[in-house]
Amino acid sequence: MFAVSPPAIVLGTRNEGKRRELESLVAPWGLQIVTLKEFPNALEVEETGMTFAENAKLKAVQQARHLQQWVLGEDSGICVDALDGAPGVYSARYSDPDATDELNNAKLLKSLGKLPLEKRTAHYVCHMTLADPQGNVQADCQQVCQGRIRFEASGHSGFGYDPLFEIAEYHQTFGELGNAVKSLISHRARALRELVTQLRFGRC
Repeated sequence: MFAVSPPAIVLGTRNEGKRRELESLVAPWGLQIVTLKEFPNALEVEETGMTFAENAKLKAVQQARHLQQWVLGEDSGICVDALDGAPGVYSARYSDPDATDELNNAKLLKSLGKLPLEKRTAHYVCHMTLADPQGNVQADCQQVCQGRIRFEASGHSGFGYDPLFEIAEYHQTFGELGNAVKSLISHRARALRELVTQLRFGRC
């Protein structure tokens, strides 16, 4: 896949939470992750897509062509069944354009109100698109992780909606489970494993 050795892959975001999580996930394959913070001339790609796939491709292709680097475009979010899939692609800015994790979590809890736990089912989605320095898509995949939304936040690990997102089999949220378990079962971990498989077996 790579001409000589795996280059640094630019993660098409400035989100430090995503960087930390992906760094630990790619370590076994000898890949290095850097973020847009390393590139002062990086584009501000507008996430105008209506799906996770469209947004991931926008971030990967536009940024790769501009920076002439391998770029991993990643778009993820949480979809709540009782809210018809919301917040979905708007997960990061659910409460307002300058949203924080705390504000987003508060709005989600308010939206669900007193709905019983069995009706608070949800799933995290992660779509990843890897583009080469010419902007050609070389790998593309999407994975999910099923769970449900707690009535209140619990745990301090992770970011985003993690303190609310409970994995039923563990009876703990991503905020409580920590990185060891999350790196095995999360939507992002599953997507990355599929992406690496595509690269290793030359399906891109």
